[in-house]
Parts: sequence; structure tokens; C-alpha cells
Amino acid sequence: MNIIELEILSDDLAATEKFYKKTLGLTPFFTEKDALFFQVGFTKLIFKKSEGLKPVYHFAIEIPNNRFFDAHHHIRQHVELITVEGEDIANFVNWDAKAFYFYDNNGNVVEFITRYPNRAYDDEPYSSRSYISISEIGLVTNNVKELADTLAKEEGVPIFKRQPRTDTFTASGDDEGLFIIAAKGRDWYPTNVKSQSFRTRVLFMQNGELEHIVR
Repeated sequence: MNIIELEILSDDLAATEKFYKKTLGLTPFFTEKDALFFQVGFTKLIFKKSEGLKPVYHFAIEIPNNRFFDAHHHIRQHVELITVEGEDIANFVNWDAKAFYFYDNNGNVVEFITRYPNRAYDDEPYSSRSYISISEIGLVTNNVKELADTLAKEEGVPIFKRQPRTDTFTASGDDEGLFIIAAKGRDWYPTNVKSQSFRTRVLFMQNGELEHIVR
């Protein structure tokens, strides 16, 4: 599964533009009064203006295998990383992946991840051009099983083979893209931030077909 567009909310677009430029090296390729458009690899990341909602999301940016530690070194120069069991890099053995986390200006739990099964390499030095895509977006629901089953039945998105499903957490998709389905009120790993549902629009490619969901 490939996430082509991700649209989420922000109460402060000016601060979001400043943060993403300074920390991630991203400059909007288009702006409107109520929206910012960033290009993150092949994914368009769109922040839409909200008022007083304080929306918080979890999403992940995919990094080539040989640029993960370069990205880690760069990001931690600009923002404090979230610790995972005393370390600032998480090692996901079952997923054959490594990741690190930080908060953006909105309080979003942003993850940088590299998945070794994808064998993604970059010959150029690390920069914002190293980003492959947004490869995960959290979806919050009162019924995790129902949403995961609906995505499988209606959109053809399978349960992720590397992660057993539970009643409060299920990953749907594959090594290239995932919906991280969390029960409302569950902590966003690796934080104590409780998951809440805020408007999310995703355009994604599954089995060669463009699919679209809004939640």
C-alpha cells in the first residue's frame, strides 16, 4: 500500500510551516490561507487550518536503510527525541525495522522509520529529498476490529503480516504502507498521549487502484 496524499488538521499553520522547514527541511510547494502543502517523497502532506481543536495525530516518514542514522543525527540536532525504554531508537524485531520519534509543533507524534525488507537505498547525502513517503497514518476508532475488517473487505487492505491484531491495536497494510488502527484513548506509542479521532483524509494506492478514505 502506498499513501499518495495525507490531509490532517493544524490549529497553527504558521508555526507548522516554520517547524517543518527548520526541522525536516521541508518548504511548502503550495500555500493557501487555510492550508499548507508539503511533498514528502511521493506523498503529499497537507495541513488544513482548524480552530481550537488541538488535533494530534501519529504518522511515520519512511527513510532509506542507509540514511536512517543520518536522519537520526540531523533531527536530534533540532528537536528532543522521545525515549523508548531509555533509548532514542526503537528496534522492531518482528517488523525488521528501526524507528525514532519526536513531537512536532502541533504535538503530533512523528516517527521516522526504516524497514529493512524494502531494501531502500539512497546514493545522495541525507536531506529532505531522502524521504521516501509517509508510510503510516494512525486511525482512531471505537471499534478496531470493525475498521480493520472494513478496510480489508472494501479497500483490499490486509492485516499486516508482521503484527498480530488485537482488540485495541491493529496494523493494516504491508511493508510499504500501513494504517495504524488504535482504539480511542489508547496511548500513541511510545508516549502517554491518548489517541483521539480528528478529521483525516487519505488517498492511497492498493492493488493498483487509487482508494480514498475520510474519517
